Formats: sequence, structure tokens, C-alpha cells
Amino acid sequence: MNEMSSPVETARSGPPPSPATIFEAIVKQQAVAASYNRGEVTLAPHVIYTRHDEIYVDAITLDRDGRPPKEEKLGAFKLSGLAGLRITPRRFTPSALFDPKDKRYEGTLLMAVEQG
Repeated sequence: MNEMSSPVETARSGPPPSPATIFEAIVKQQAVAASYNRGEVTLAPHVIYTRHDEIYVDAITLDRDGRPPKEEKLGAFKLSGLAGLRITPRRFTPSALFDPKDKRYEGTLLMAVEQG
């Protein structure tokens, strides 16, 4: 990293995020952290799937730039946009907002959390 680069810019220029990181996080029900849209996010990934030949992750945002969201919601994140993706020690419980039978996952689902 040179003097003019920010950690976010450096992370974006690194290798693309690996779906294996999301697979592991889903299986272990552990949150992931990454840079996304110029901010730091911690996400509880619930499903990884494909759409238009791209890989997406639907996840609950646990915090954005260190702050919890006002309300819980399931958001879609393009895997390639999650720079510096890494598993955290923080565990999560699958959200009732996630429906693995949602039509958008038909024929595109790669892996999803197991509902209790």
C-alpha cells in the first residue's frame, strides 16, 4: 500500500472474494466482515446463489461502520463487491426473514443456512 492508498482501495485491488468464505460462514453460522460501498459491514450470510452469471449473497446486516441497523432486513450483496471478505468469530442465528423456498433461489441456490 502506498502513502496515497486507503485500506479500502487496497482491499478492492486485492484478489476477488472467494465463495468458499461464504460457504464456510453459512455452514458455521459465523458472520463475515468486508468493505462494501466505501464502508465496513458485518453480515450474517444466509444464502449464496447466482443471478445473471454473477454470485450474490443474501445476508442480514449486523452492523455498518460499527453501528447496528435501525431494523433487521435481508439484503442482497454481489460477492464481487465485498472487498477484504473475512470470517469473524461472531456467530448468528438464522433470521425468520429468510425463506429458502423463495422463487428467486429456484435453480440458482448454491448453499443456504439450515433453519432450526
